[in-house]
Amino acid sequence: MGITARNWREYPQRYRLEAAKCSQCGKVFFPPRLICNQCKSRKFETIKLPGEGTVKTFTVIRVAPTNFIDEVPYAIGIIELLEGFSTMMQIADCDPEKISIGMKVKLEFRKIQSDGEAGVIMYGYKAVPVSE
Repeated sequence: MGITARNWREYPQRYRLEAAKCSQCGKVFFPPRLICNQCKSRKFETIKLPGEGTVKTFTVIRVAPTNFIDEVPYAIGIIELLEGFSTMMQIADCDPEKISIGMKVKLEFRKIQSDGEAGVIMYGYKAVPVSE
């Protein structure tokens, strides 16, 4: 029940990359907040985040948790989006040894994991290198 409820509440930011922009000072929050930590306003507008950014830092996972054991080695990175803030996600579709800081990526909607064979399938975004 916990995973399903949490997953449902996070649909807007996970599935549509929605953030909250403070109507008073313009600060953007991802995931959205109820109160702006800059000006204390409670008024926000929903904005869609850009689907591209750059790798700010990353690490390669070689010993994974049980749910991701079939994916090793894989990379997790901090991706700086064009809007000016960062989010953490898996870097996919490339050799982890060829990832570099500053590499341009686009965000693609993908399956992240499933809760058993008959359980909930969770989707989200993964960063994929941009061919230049």
